[in-house]
Amino acid sequence: MLSLIGTIIVGGIIGLIARAIKPGDNSIGWIMTILLGIAGSLVAGYAGRALGWYHEGQAAGWIASVVGAIVLLFVWGLVVRRRA
Repeated sequence: MLSLIGTIIVGGIIGLIARAIKPGDNSIGWIMTILLGIAGSLVAGYAGRALGWYHEGQAAGWIASVVGAIVLLFVWGLVVRRRA
């Protein structure tokens, strides 16, 4: 249970940092911000393992997680812009 709470808190922090760094309108709610941070960390971990930066089971670092979340924010912006 404590691991889940820690994941939510870290995901929120990473999501907030990514939203602060990326320019433009990032009007998503706090739940989506948390999910963005968690997903950004997962993307960074997967990409890091594919590139040989991380070993299997090793978590991505903070900077890589924020970069992954920013990439996801750009993709989200493209998807939302095409629907509108």
